[in-house]
Amino acid sequence: MNTHDPYDKHETHETHERTFPALPPAPGRAFARTWWGHAWLRALEDSALDGEQVRQGRRYARSGAVGAVSVRPGGLTAVVRDRDGTAHRTDVLVQEFTEAEWDRLLGLAAAESGYIAALLEREVPPELAEDAAAAGVDPLPGIGDLDPRCDCGEWDHCPHTAALCYQVARLLDQDPFVLLLLRGRGERELVDELEERSTAGAQAPRVPPADAGVPAAQAYAARGLLPPLPPPPRLPDAPGQPPTLDTEGEAEPELDVDAVEFLAQAAATEAYRLLAQALAPGHADRTPPAPLTLAEDAVRLTREADDFRVRSRLAAATGRSRADMHLAVLAWGFGAAPGLAALEEDWTPDRTTLAGARAALAAAWADEEAPVLRRVRARWTEAGTGRQLRLGREGRWWPYRREADRWVPAGPSAPDPASALEARPTG
Repeated sequence: MNTHDPYDKHETHETHERTFPALPPAPGRAFARTWWGHAWLRALEDSALDGEQVRQGRRYARSGAVGAVSVRPGGLTAVVRDRDGTAHRTDVLVQEFTEAEWDRLLGLAAAESGYIAALLEREVPPELAEDAAAAGVDPLPGIGDLDPRCDCGEWDHCPHTAALCYQVARLLDQDPFVLLLLRGRGERELVDELEERSTAGAQAPRVPPADAGVPAAQAYAARGLLPPLPPPPRLPDAPGQPPTLDTEGEAEPELDVDAVEFLAQAAATEAYRLLAQALAPGHADRTPPAPLTLAEDAVRLTREADDFRVRSRLAAATGRSRADMHLAVLAWGFGAAPGLAALEEDWTPDRTTLAGARAALAAAWADEEAPVLRRVRARWTEAGTGRQLRLGREGRWWPYRREADRWVPAGPSAPDPASALEARPTG
């Protein structure tokens, strides 16, 4: 449990505190619409020991029982009212990042030009959270990181602290910087620090080229006498531009020049991304992701391709029609390889997995009328609505909608089946 005192914390970071007005009731509304909101709710569900308290908190938040929410480094505060009107001072504490952890996170952001551009535009890309988690500075709280405090006397999450957390998911939908403020940095402070790092990196002198070096055996034998290795090279400002293949000579008939140029540019972009990761702090401690299959990589490349012929060739190479590839690209955009698997894998859960899914479905609508869902393997279809839930092998729920005669991905996955089913079709 976090040992910070919420009242002392308010005084320490008074200038960083933000207060959000009470949100209106949300009957029948999913509590999270974005990746950040869903990730926050997953942290709440992982932290709470009593699922009934969490469900009751969701009912409180849905009914509009949560007042204005104060957000500050290390904590959240709100007044939450019982059904009889009794008011409770409610706090949820989160451990702030240390200076060393902030240095690592900002170094990671500064090493990736895409992250710099997004943060300076007041956006927080979900990929930054994923890379930061791999580097050991996850901005999202993990199991046990949410420390609830309420004057009702409960020692774990009570309905009041759970209701506050549900309301925060809605705030994160609007402004993910709320989470970084909880970890200790206000938006203006964070952006200023990032601008300083970006400017310093652009003005840093380039490392002079090294000499030819010595054989490895000789270096090992004289390792105590040789100077230290030079620092790693600075990350370029952007991926390299491959040479054009549009020459005066005629290409071989079987060579698709446009396709080769596209693959060269895609390879340069991927190499730049991998180099940025390698130069980021904590790279050695990361677990490398599973390699993509050829079919998965074809979908990833199709999503990047603008040329119609290239997209058609990638579809044909994987045995997909253009319509099938369109759905695959849509699914990839919502969830990369797991999203594609939800579209194309029609699997049957084992008994343990199926029991867990049924429990999640029962809990999702415990306080309201449950929809009528008909299951076929790992897919639950709501009768007469054109809505479907698909359970992924990773345990998350994927929303689908019926369009014409096909089921189409409707949004990113969610840990809660009710939130997934209510997702608004996008894409």
